[in-house]
Amino acid sequence: MVEKTLDDLFLDTLKDIYFAEKQILKALPKMARAAQSEEGKAGFLQHRDETHGQIERLEQVFELVGKAARGKTCEAIQGIIAEGEEIMEDYKGSSALDAGLISSAQAVEHYEIARYGTLIAWAKQLGLQEAIPLLQANLAEEEATDQKLTKLADTSANPKGKKAA
Repeated sequence: MVEKTLDDLFLDTLKDIYFAEKQILKALPKMARAAQSEEGKAGFLQHRDETHGQIERLEQVFELVGKAARGKTCEAIQGIIAEGEEIMEDYKGSSALDAGLISSAQAVEHYEIARYGTLIAWAKQLGLQEAIPLLQANLAEEEATDQKLTKLADTSANPKGKKAA
């Protein structure tokens, strides 16, 4: 049996986040359609557009390491997305729906933030200097999205969710 290295772990994690981003790309339009506020709808659609760019940057990282851009099933993101779909179904038409959608979206963002932070640290360790700014750009967008979601939750969705529909 061949011993696994940090290079292998980097590639596996890269495949994981690539799969995750592709799944998120499919989920964002559904979340936008479900959102009740125009601000929420617009936010989900804007992040869908950003996600296209993130996938392109990941494909560049695959190219830098000489591997085909291929995803690896990510059970974690599938579970987070399934929870979001459950909220969309269970809270459809309720005043708490947007708060639930934001909560689901933030779970996704926090997962992505963790993955990108790890990949950046490993890219530094492995001397993958050209990959670092690509991964940092994705991380910065995820962090900015998380901050926008927090603001939207605090100013709009959470207070509305408190009231009866």
